[in-house]
Amino acid sequence: MSAQPSNTDVASPPRESGQTPSADGLQAGLKNRHLSMIAIGGVIGAGLFVGSASGIAAAGPGILVSYALVGAMVVFVMRMLGEMAAAHPTSGSFSAYADRALGRWAGFSIGWLYWFFWVVVLAVEATAGAKILEGWVPAVPQWGWALIVMVVLTATNLVSVGSYGEFEFWFAGIKVVAIAAFIVIGGFAVFGVLPGSGHEAVGLANLTGHGGFLPNGPGAILTGILMVVFSFMGSEIVTLAAGESEDPRRAVTKATNSVIWRIGVFYLGSILVVVSLLEWDDPAIQESGSYVAALEAIGIPHAGQIMNVIVLTAVLSCLNSGLYTASRMAFSLGERGDAPKAFARTNSRGVPRAAILGSVVFGFVAVFFNYQWPDTVFLFLLNSSGAVALFVWLVICFTQLKMRAILLRESPDKLVVRMWLFPYLTWATIAMISFVLVYMLTDDVGRDQVILSVLVAALVVAISVVRDRLRADTGDAFTRR
Repeated sequence: MSAQPSNTDVASPPRESGQTPSADGLQAGLKNRHLSMIAIGGVIGAGLFVGSASGIAAAGPGILVSYALVGAMVVFVMRMLGEMAAAHPTSGSFSAYADRALGRWAGFSIGWLYWFFWVVVLAVEATAGAKILEGWVPAVPQWGWALIVMVVLTATNLVSVGSYGEFEFWFAGIKVVAIAAFIVIGGFAVFGVLPGSGHEAVGLANLTGHGGFLPNGPGAILTGILMVVFSFMGSEIVTLAAGESEDPRRAVTKATNSVIWRIGVFYLGSILVVVSLLEWDDPAIQESGSYVAALEAIGIPHAGQIMNVIVLTAVLSCLNSGLYTASRMAFSLGERGDAPKAFARTNSRGVPRAAILGSVVFGFVAVFFNYQWPDTVFLFLLNSSGAVALFVWLVICFTQLKMRAILLRESPDKLVVRMWLFPYLTWATIAMISFVLVYMLTDDVGRDQVILSVLVAALVVAISVVRDRLRADTGDAFTRR
């Protein structure tokens, strides 16, 4: 499957003005401001804006506990990943660390599963963005808009890593400003001090009224966890991007240390405003969406269109980062001999062109499946990648358990970020993630996701084991000769 390099593909590209090529051929084209905004905005996905209404309906104000528990789990996982990434920044991130700590089968398996997850996400987000754009310009069909956004963002990623960083800087910036403004304006309205708004001061009464803080019982918190856990996926992107930054160790350390306030402010802060402004069972939350309903409640004109712009930005940001992430994981797999060698080649701008094109081709195929067979083929792809996020977090935990000893033995000076209460908090996080996976089996949608994702993961692991066995047999035969 490996392709011969073209004239522009080189193993180690020359230095360009203002950029330093790393040992693997990628360019250090991401500035500190890019990494900072990727770290801040990476945790804010379209799922926060679109999916929070279902969580509120299921758990009432108690959805705050669901977000807090998942947020804590993500903070712990990011701390573990930050420990390893600060010591050895690389485009393969947790896949490369798993390769070393757990074995080649682990790095191969989680790397390809993660790539699969993101190329399916490309199709989901392209379709979501196309629906919004078609509403604004119906003359262009939905599939046409999906094609346009995919082509534009592919071109952006092909130009240079700096282009990806610049686009993501502004996409993430819009999300951050929008959430911050929502929290400030909504907070003023909650206490009745918003100028020009006729909204009465409700304080925190809605958190305990209408059936109490947990109107559907404590078990609803677990249901809420299933609904919100996947909106946190993407926090780990900064550790992949750090390998192409000016100061990887500083970027990873900063991102890891700031993840607590990022989740606290953007997730818990904004949801707190929603459930404080509105009664949790207000029909408007389900009809219009939680954020639109909150904006309309305080008299913000054109709230629906404003939120469409913000959601579209979040969708484009996810598409941009998804393509970047999938291509860098494919690049890392190619470097380690676990993917076609062409994926590990970069052009004169330090761009892994084949890895990007290979990822986007599968994304285009998934988009086609979404339009042609949405309830069969694409639903299978969606469900079979649904639990991969939790698999990734589990692998990060087990990898960190092994990598700590390796780092202490080989380079203790590089342990600039350390997991708290090691190893007890690591094991506690493993237990939390495992519990979520088991609990998903009690949910109709979650059950399909877990079962199909486990089957796909088992297939990938089996391929890796057989592949390694064949390599070993070939090597033994060569040695005997």
